[in-house]
Amino acid sequence: MKIYQQLREFKPINDQEKQDQTQILNVLNLPDVFTRKNTLGHFCASGWILNETHDAVLMCYHRIYQSFSWLGGHSDGNSNLLEVALKEVKEESGLQNIKVLDEHIFSLEILPVFGHIKHGQYVSSHLHYNVTYLFEASSKEQLIVKEDENSELKWIKIEELEKYVEEKWMYENVYCKLVKKALRY
Repeated sequence: MKIYQQLREFKPINDQEKQDQTQILNVLNLPDVFTRKNTLGHFCASGWILNETHDAVLMCYHRIYQSFSWLGGHSDGNSNLLEVALKEVKEESGLQNIKVLDEHIFSLEILPVFGHIKHGQYVSSHLHYNVTYLFEASSKEQLIVKEDENSELKWIKIEELEKYVEEKWMYENVYCKLVKKALRY
């Protein structure tokens, strides 16, 4: 299914998702919006990864954000964002056996990224048009840290998530929403 159709069929659960869906559809035809060449904003994909009992989520300690966060990354020219999310989760966690719980978009967010240094280069503030997919993996499978981006991987009990996330806005506006939505599965 093409990303435009997936985005149009997405059913928002709140005003944030509804407004972000509208904005994301509006930027879909911008030049290079699926690559980092568009320095104002570009597509990314994330995975919300539940363990087999759905009472914990896999998070990484992100070097730039200095907080535990979900796994994901830039689309880098690939508009199949489910494929991007799976690739990024595998690269960032070492997981190989990942179950897609739903091939439809799980969540949408437009996320601000503040200016930072990456690989010795300054990256200006910009937006991530983020598409999230819902996955499941075994908490027994070996995890491998991707050292250039993360310093730790951890299965975090959902009720303890707030203790690990330093980004208050992300916790309150994104992760709590994802937890609530995942209760359906």
